[in-house]
Amino acid sequence: MLNLYTAFDVQMELRDFISQSRKLNKLSVEELSTRSGVPYGTIRKFETTGNISLRQFLMLYEAVGNLSKVRTLTKTDNEQPTSIEEVLKNA
Repeated sequence: MLNLYTAFDVQMELRDFISQSRKLNKLSVEELSTRSGVPYGTIRKFETTGNISLRQFLMLYEAVGNLSKVRTLTKTDNEQPTSIEEVLKNA
């Protein structure tokens, strides 16, 4: 399947999510820094460029969202079809 959605697109959406969540929760950058443990300058840079380490992103996400949602990305669906009939049934 052709996918025109890139890693950069997701990166910018994650940046926007953190920034919007911070604002919706009426948190200043300083307050988010205190809650998350991520330095103020790193948050400012992230909100401008979208660049941040994975660990620091997760720390920010934990401060403004539900980190268990990110954990679901690591879970695999163990229920694989066992026959062609099951594949066709779920198509």
